[in-house]
Amino acid sequence: MVSRPSLFAPWLAVGALYLGIAACSAGGGTAAGEDNSTKARMMGNPVVHFEIPVTDMDRAVAFYEAVFGYRLTRQEVDGYDMAFFARADGAAGASGALARGDVYRPSKEGVIVYFDVPDIDAVLQKAKARGTRILYAKKDIGAAGFVAEIEDSEGNRIALSQVRD
Repeated sequence: MVSRPSLFAPWLAVGALYLGIAACSAGGGTAAGEDNSTKARMMGNPVVHFEIPVTDMDRAVAFYEAVFGYRLTRQEVDGYDMAFFARADGAAGASGALARGDVYRPSKEGVIVYFDVPDIDAVLQKAKARGTRILYAKKDIGAAGFVAEIEDSEGNRIALSQVRD
């Protein structure tokens, strides 16, 4: 397990970076009485889609459907084998897919995708039952809730996030 001082601190840094980018892309500077956080809220979330690399699509689909309870939809796109997570138009968050092909390489390094879960303990139990390694044990991050990181069936580091009730 990797020891980290705080998972919440990087979120604050990313949020600050995003607000700075939002201000620059909106014409730089702010009008009198208007702040960057208002502009950021009006723009929405910056990530609209993600793709998680896999080497064995059947195994990966079985993992994500069993651990998270999702129903994925398989499709070939530009010669790549894909399995799409359900998309809810107009809802918060990004669409995503599992993706297999020559440009997709699973890894525990690089970008970490956070999955919003209603019960982090239940998801961790399902993951453990499938032999999943827990890479970062459940951590209380205060008012924001809880996080944990696991290794998926393909060797990717993925994270779980549960909002505090």
